Amino acid sequence: MGRNRLASRRAAMGLVALGFSALALPLALPVGSAFALDYPTRPVRFIVGYPAGGSTDIVARLVGQKLSERLGQQFVIENKPGAGNNIGTETVVKADPDGYTVLLVNPANFINASLYVNLNFNFIRDIAPVAAFNRVPNIMTVSPGIKAKTVAEFIAYVKANPGKVNLASSGNGTSVHLSGEMFMAMTGAKMLHVPYRGAAPATTDLLGDRVQVLFDNMPSIIGHIRGGALRALAVTTATRSSELPDVPTVGETVPGYEASALFGMGAPKNTPPEIIAKLNKEINAVLADPEVKKRFVELGGDPVIATPEEFGAMIAAETEKWEKVVKFAGIKIE
Repeated sequence: MGRNRLASRRAAMGLVALGFSALALPLALPVGSAFALDYPTRPVRFIVGYPAGGSTDIVARLVGQKLSERLGQQFVIENKPGAGNNIGTETVVKADPDGYTVLLVNPANFINASLYVNLNFNFIRDIAPVAAFNRVPNIMTVSPGIKAKTVAEFIAYVKANPGKVNLASSGNGTSVHLSGEMFMAMTGAKMLHVPYRGAAPATTDLLGDRVQVLFDNMPSIIGHIRGGALRALAVTTATRSSELPDVPTVGETVPGYEASALFGMGAPKNTPPEIIAKLNKEINAVLADPEVKKRFVELGGDPVIATPEEFGAMIAAETEKWEKVVKFAGIKIE
């Protein structure tokens, strides 16, 4: 009897120990994994390096709102304009890598890497790619006084009228400016660059024939094109836009030409990969939503669904491409 009672007691203790081990299993998960299971447990700062109201800000608010709905915590847009987007980027570079501060990645991040002489960060090294959002074309748009109806006719006109064609932009070193510089580099059509403080004044002078061509972002100029006040010669993406299906690409005339505004989300380096994976999964689900896709198309570009690694490869390719254009244009900002 004593032996049986002792065996029963040992068996019971074994079960209790097994129970405690089972209870302890979740605690044995890697810290990052356990953290990601609950993430986010408080609001997330979504940094945008431009003022509120622009097309860049609109993209961030659209994705941020949907992420808030899906994850149950607010993705709060913080606009930190200044220094060509560098102030906002540096804010994220210096933030704790815990998933609670993220960045709206945009073309300035790729361009500034070679445009600015003294940056306090290295974008590719210091920002981890999370997910792509979309690509938006620029539109090669000419003033009412330009008679050219095609890219080829425009190139011929510029070469036949040296010093008479002005290329407008929304500012030195912007994707609008460098799309025009790339065009000049690949065609030999020399134009005088006239930078403005933003797209609106540049468009005003284009309407008034004071400048002759502008490679503006689709959302800000498409209304003037649809209204007939300005004429689109081409879109700058590799494929035609569903918003302007009859407008050819620049590349159909100038082989190899491609320029677009790539948007997405980044986070501080060393952000736990489990959190990046969770954000990527949720963002891609947002982009697959028919309502969101429709809105992105209205803004000028289809959503781009990609892994963090694929988005990182896109960032590297964009940075390399714009570095070549910056060198050709010979522009630097101290």
